[in-house]
Amino acid sequence: VMGATGSGKSTFVNLLSGSTLHVGKGLRSCTSDVEATPPFDFQGRRLVMFDTPGFDDTTKSDTDILKLVATYLATTYEHGAKLAGVIYMHRINDIRMGGIAVRNFGMFRKLCGDKSLKNVAIVTNFWSEVDPAVGDAREAELRSDDTFFKPVLEKQAKLLRHDGTLAAAHAVIAQIVDNQPMALLIQEELVDEHKSISDTAAGVEVNRELEEQAREQARKHAEEMEQIRKDM
Repeated sequence: VMGATGSGKSTFVNLLSGSTLHVGKGLRSCTSDVEATPPFDFQGRRLVMFDTPGFDDTTKSDTDILKLVATYLATTYEHGAKLAGVIYMHRINDIRMGGIAVRNFGMFRKLCGDKSLKNVAIVTNFWSEVDPAVGDAREAELRSDDTFFKPVLEKQAKLLRHDGTLAAAHAVIAQIVDNQPMALLIQEELVDEHKSISDTAAGVEVNRELEEQAREQARKHAEEMEQIRKDM
């Protein structure tokens, strides 16, 4: 389970698995590592879920988060385990999908690659906190906008709703539990192709964003210095 900080990942995982992973109540991230639930039964299957930190973590950089998630995924793949499904949680009560949310989802896409998108479920959360008509309109925009979820939905990813109930959580899992397990792109890159993390698609994306942030900071600094010179 992946998604931005505060998107309800840990609560969703706990609801389904009966686990007691720590759930954040404030603005600070509470999931700082990849956490696995104990095995639990669902429709005759033995499942394990993995909770992950978001790429907008308040205590770790995107580079650190990528290393954590990538290393964990590579290790499980080396031991012969593939994921039947990957869930990406998104807050439907967010007024807009801002830069941080777009960045989080962009990193998620780089981790998964295109081939495994048929095993991806994008789950909109916190429906009880929005007017139904407003939620419907936001969902329609997320579904139809090229900047948001449209490209992955066209590659067979699913867009599902979670209203906070166990029944809704079960409905989400039922959509992915019978999938043919597949390796994610980053697992193939690290294990099969023996790439370093920085050379993976996700690693290249993190480095590109860091360079972009550095350029923006340099530009702002130059503007501030120019303004100081004008004011002197």
